Amino acid sequence: MVIDPVCKMQVDENTPIKAEYKGNTYYFCSSNCQAEFKINSKKFVK
Repeated sequence: MVIDPVCKMQVDENTPIKAEYKGNTYYFCSSNCQAEFKINSKKFVK
């Protein structure tokens, strides 16, 4: 399990809802969280 960077929910790494940012893969609980991340990735990555 990994943590969705937007809503902080636990997410299975096998989810198809993911995004790449600066060489790292981020996983999301929903397409809404994925869209929010894509709009402002810097806000969610430390």
